Amino acid sequence: MEITNVSMKDLPEILRIENLGFTKEEAGTESQYHDRIEKLVDTFLVAKINDQVVGFVVGPATKEKYVEDWMYENTPENLPKGGHQIIFTIAVDPKYRGHSIGSKLLDAMTENARKHQRQSLSLTSLERNVPFYLKNGFENEGIADSEHAAEVWYNLVKSL
Repeated sequence: MEITNVSMKDLPEILRIENLGFTKEEAGTESQYHDRIEKLVDTFLVAKINDQVVGFVVGPATKEKYVEDWMYENTPENLPKGGHQIIFTIAVDPKYRGHSIGSKLLDAMTENARKHQRQSLSLTSLERNVPFYLKNGFENEGIADSEHAAEVWYNLVKSL
Protein backbone atom coordinates (compact mmCIF):
# COMPACT_ATOMS: atom_id res chain seq x y z
CA MET A 1 0.00 0.00 0.00
CA GLU A 2 1.14 3.51 -0.83
CA ILE A 3 -0.11 6.76 0.75
CA THR A 4 0.28 9.87 -1.40
CA ASN A 5 -1.22 13.30 -1.88
CA VAL A 6 -4.43 13.37 -3.88
CA SER A 7 -4.68 14.30 -7.54
CA MET A 8 -7.76 15.27 -9.54
CA LYS A 9 -7.67 11.90 -11.36
CA ASP A 10 -8.51 10.26 -7.99
CA LEU A 11 -11.89 12.06 -7.80
CA PRO A 12 -14.11 9.27 -9.26
CA GLU A 13 -12.74 6.66 -6.83
CA ILE A 14 -12.98 9.07 -3.90
CA LEU A 15 -16.65 9.72 -4.69
CA ARG A 16 -17.31 5.98 -5.03
CA ILE A 17 -15.77 5.27 -1.60
CA GLU A 18 -17.50 8.30 -0.03
CA ASN A 19 -20.91 7.10 -1.19
CA LEU A 20 -20.27 3.55 0.03
CA GLY A 21 -19.40 4.77 3.52
CA PHE A 22 -21.82 7.61 4.22
CA THR A 23 -25.51 8.37 3.88
CA LYS A 24 -26.65 10.81 1.22
CA GLU A 25 -27.07 13.46 3.94
CA GLU A 26 -23.57 12.87 5.36
CA ALA A 27 -21.62 12.45 2.11
CA GLY A 28 -19.73 15.20 0.36
CA THR A 29 -20.73 16.08 -3.19
CA GLU A 30 -18.64 15.99 -6.35
CA SER A 31 -18.30 19.80 -6.33
CA GLN A 32 -17.25 19.78 -2.65
CA TYR A 33 -14.59 17.16 -3.33
CA HIS A 34 -13.39 18.99 -6.43
CA ASP A 35 -12.97 22.09 -4.25
CA ARG A 36 -11.20 20.09 -1.52
CA ILE A 37 -8.74 18.59 -3.99
CA GLU A 38 -7.94 22.06 -5.34
CA LYS A 39 -7.59 23.77 -1.94
CA LEU A 40 -6.32 20.97 0.29
CA VAL A 41 -3.86 18.98 -1.83
CA ASP A 42 -1.29 19.16 1.02
CA THR A 43 -3.75 17.70 3.56
CA PHE A 44 -5.67 15.28 1.33
CA LEU A 45 -4.07 11.84 1.39
CA VAL A 46 -5.08 8.73 -0.55
CA ALA A 47 -4.17 5.12 0.13
CA LYS A 48 -3.59 3.08 -3.01
CA ILE A 49 -3.08 -0.59 -3.70
CA ASN A 50 -1.92 -1.42 -7.22
CA ASP A 51 -2.66 2.19 -8.24
CA GLN A 52 -6.30 1.94 -7.09
CA VAL A 53 -7.63 4.26 -4.37
CA VAL A 54 -8.77 2.14 -1.41
CA GLY A 55 -9.10 4.91 1.18
CA PHE A 56 -8.57 8.58 1.87
CA VAL A 57 -8.39 11.24 4.58
CA VAL A 58 -8.98 14.96 4.02
CA GLY A 59 -9.35 18.19 5.94
CA PRO A 60 -8.03 21.74 6.26
CA ALA A 61 -5.43 23.12 8.65
CA THR A 62 -7.23 25.96 10.45
CA LYS A 63 -7.09 28.25 13.46
CA GLU A 64 -10.31 26.57 14.70
CA LYS A 65 -9.79 23.57 16.97
CA TYR A 66 -13.01 21.76 16.03
CA VAL A 67 -14.82 20.99 12.80
CA GLU A 68 -17.54 23.56 12.21
CA ASP A 69 -20.52 22.94 9.94
CA TRP A 70 -19.77 25.92 7.67
CA MET A 71 -16.46 24.31 6.70
CA TYR A 72 -18.24 21.57 4.75
CA GLU A 73 -19.83 24.13 2.42
CA ASN A 74 -16.97 26.63 2.21
CA THR A 75 -13.63 24.78 2.34
CA PRO A 76 -11.10 26.84 4.30
CA GLU A 77 -7.62 27.38 2.90
CA ASN A 78 -4.81 25.55 4.72
CA LEU A 79 -2.70 27.51 7.16
CA PRO A 80 0.95 27.16 6.07
CA LYS A 81 2.13 26.41 9.65
CA GLY A 82 0.56 25.98 13.07
CA GLY A 83 -3.12 25.82 13.90
CA HIS A 84 -5.10 22.59 14.03
CA GLN A 85 -5.44 19.81 11.47
CA ILE A 86 -9.15 19.25 10.93
CA ILE A 87 -10.32 15.97 9.40
CA PHE A 88 -13.54 16.22 7.39
CA THR A 89 -13.53 12.65 6.20
CA ILE A 90 -11.68 9.41 6.53
CA ALA A 91 -13.07 6.57 4.46
CA VAL A 92 -11.93 3.12 3.37
CA ASP A 93 -13.44 0.99 0.62
CA PRO A 94 -15.55 -1.68 2.40
CA LYS A 95 -13.63 -4.43 0.54
CA TYR A 96 -10.42 -3.27 2.26
CA ARG A 97 -11.66 -2.64 5.80
CA GLY A 98 -10.03 -4.56 8.63
CA HIS A 99 -6.51 -4.17 7.19
CA SER A 100 -5.46 -1.09 9.24
CA ILE A 101 -5.74 1.24 6.24
CA GLY A 102 -7.74 3.79 8.26
CA SER A 103 -5.15 3.74 11.06
CA LYS A 104 -2.31 4.12 8.56
CA LEU A 105 -4.07 7.10 6.97
CA LEU A 106 -4.45 8.70 10.43
CA ASP A 107 -0.75 8.04 11.12
CA ALA A 108 0.22 9.70 7.83
CA MET A 109 -2.02 12.71 8.59
CA THR A 110 -0.48 12.93 12.09
CA GLU A 111 3.03 12.91 10.64
CA ASN A 112 2.06 15.62 8.14
CA ALA A 113 0.49 17.72 10.91
CA ARG A 114 3.60 17.45 13.10
CA LYS A 115 5.79 18.46 10.16
CA HIS A 116 3.69 21.64 9.83
CA GLN A 117 3.69 22.35 13.59
CA ARG A 118 -0.05 21.80 14.13
CA GLN A 119 -1.31 21.68 17.73
CA SER A 120 -3.80 18.85 17.21
CA LEU A 121 -5.83 16.69 14.87
CA SER A 122 -9.57 17.07 15.28
CA LEU A 123 -12.63 15.43 13.79
CA THR A 124 -16.26 14.69 14.50
CA SER A 125 -17.50 11.13 14.72
CA LEU A 126 -20.72 9.23 15.13
CA GLU A 127 -20.85 7.31 18.41
CA ARG A 128 -20.41 3.92 16.73
CA ASN A 129 -16.98 4.95 15.38
CA VAL A 130 -15.62 6.58 18.56
CA PRO A 131 -13.77 3.39 19.72
CA PHE A 132 -11.73 3.36 16.48
CA TYR A 133 -10.50 6.91 17.12
CA LEU A 134 -9.78 6.26 20.80
CA LYS A 135 -7.64 3.29 19.70
CA ASN A 136 -5.76 5.69 17.40
CA GLY A 137 -4.82 8.18 20.15
CA PHE A 138 -7.78 10.56 20.03
CA GLU A 139 -9.68 11.75 23.11
CA ASN A 140 -13.45 12.20 23.19
CA GLU A 141 -14.17 15.83 24.11
CA GLY A 142 -17.95 15.40 24.09
CA ILE A 143 -20.86 16.17 21.82
CA ALA A 144 -20.03 18.55 18.99
CA ASP A 145 -21.96 21.71 18.23
CA SER A 146 -22.96 20.31 14.83
CA GLU A 147 -26.21 19.81 12.98
CA HIS A 148 -24.55 18.06 10.02
CA ALA A 149 -26.92 15.49 8.50
CA ALA A 150 -29.15 15.81 11.61
CA GLU A 151 -26.86 13.38 13.48
CA VAL A 152 -25.23 13.48 16.94
CA TRP A 153 -21.49 14.00 16.46
CA TYR A 154 -18.65 13.78 18.98
CA ASN A 155 -15.50 15.94 18.99
CA LEU A 156 -12.41 13.71 18.88
CA VAL A 157 -9.03 15.39 19.36
CA LYS A 158 -5.47 14.08 19.21
CA SER A 159 -2.95 16.48 20.77
CA LEU A 160 0.42 16.72 19.02
